[in-house]
Amino acid sequence: MHEFLVSAVAFIVLIGVMVVVHEFGHFAVAKYFKVRVESFSVGFGPRLFGIKYGDTDYKVCLLPLGGFVKMTGETPDVITGEGDTALAGNVAEDPGAFTSHPRWQRMLIGLAGPVSNFILAFVLMLFYFNWINEVPKYDVKTTTIEWVVPGSPAAQAGLQAGDVIRHFENVDNPDWDQVNQRAALNQNQTVPVTVDRGGQILSLSLHMPAPVKGQDFDVTDVGTIPQFVPGPIGVKQVMPGTPAAQAGLRDGDAIQSVDGHPFHTVQALLAYMQAGQGKPISIVVVRNGVVLPPIVAHPAKVDASGWKLGFAPVPIPFRNLRLPLNEAIAKSEAFCADNSFLIVEVLGRIFTHKVSVSQLSGPVGIARMAGEAAETQGWLPKFGLASAISLNLGILNLMPFPILDGGLIFLLLIESVLRHDISIMVKERIFQAAFVVLMAFFAFVIFNDVTRLPIFMHLKP
Repeated sequence: MHEFLVSAVAFIVLIGVMVVVHEFGHFAVAKYFKVRVESFSVGFGPRLFGIKYGDTDYKVCLLPLGGFVKMTGETPDVITGEGDTALAGNVAEDPGAFTSHPRWQRMLIGLAGPVSNFILAFVLMLFYFNWINEVPKYDVKTTTIEWVVPGSPAAQAGLQAGDVIRHFENVDNPDWDQVNQRAALNQNQTVPVTVDRGGQILSLSLHMPAPVKGQDFDVTDVGTIPQFVPGPIGVKQVMPGTPAAQAGLRDGDAIQSVDGHPFHTVQALLAYMQAGQGKPISIVVVRNGVVLPPIVAHPAKVDASGWKLGFAPVPIPFRNLRLPLNEAIAKSEAFCADNSFLIVEVLGRIFTHKVSVSQLSGPVGIARMAGEAAETQGWLPKFGLASAISLNLGILNLMPFPILDGGLIFLLLIESVLRHDISIMVKERIFQAAFVVLMAFFAFVIFNDVTRLPIFMHLKP
């Protein structure tokens, strides 16, 4: 219940801000060109409260899921007034109506919404890099593999612990975020990987696993555990009666190695224990600066998530490294550019059937990601997700599909080439057909979202 409430609140805030900023872009440019804006609404449904200033009703509505801007004569159904020719004539002659303005102004009004989302994404990341910019206190600069799960796709490809990734698919010297992104885009395909193994450069081929319905892809799915921090695994608290306590592990200890493997994160240790299926492990512990003789622990299934020892690790320490304004601008530009190209590439791969449309996330999936980001340590997951969704909203709205902003711009371009307006009746039919297609697609995405929920996954054999 707690997770549901966090996800719901995070989703409402996130989508609300994104959509309101998008609609404000339309509103601001429409006002600039003196198009009559009848209402600017935060939320949908019945009006709760607001104020009317000039021609515009600024209001807050019951359903807090975004908002909208209503301009006089904006859509074909408003122009025709359901067959009321008198109303259609009045709107057509109204200098404040949307359709009474030059096509280039209407295009700019349509473009203003997506542009506002791009600006919001940039401003969010600029604020993050210039005012926060969390980095690990003890950073690992290279893309080093800490552990490779035996029998995994990574092991079959020949990857080993300690390898440094120098090239992954089409990216040179990638960081782990780039590796994760490229791997997710190439599921069920083979990608070239170049690694540095003790000064020796090796070229390998890694076959990515096929998508698993209901699971988000992560680079660990191929059996590679990234090294993010140096140093041993810190033990914050040992749970009484657990294998860790029985082996003699204490609060404040540091795990230097396990069976000779110098693990740095609990993620690698857990992967190692799952592969061992509960076999005893030899642990070298550092206590108060002194290296103790190895102790033997017997992992147990403490809970349903697999083999564990039963201790809480010391969280990875972070520090704030605020960037100067010029560096923050450059980092924000790079973030927005990289994510924009990634979104466009994903869309291209969907249209060429290299990526399944079922991998897309709709409202339920976004709510789940928003909830996870809200509960994840640090500010980068929150700012990064908000910026990425804002970029998604901007790019998707630029697609030349009726109802979307890109569709409006596309129709206006066609009219400019034809040098006359497309028939109102034709526009109505186009919008009606587009609405049906969009709703069907929306229902499909929501269905996929719902089937990914853990409650449904548990019902499967």
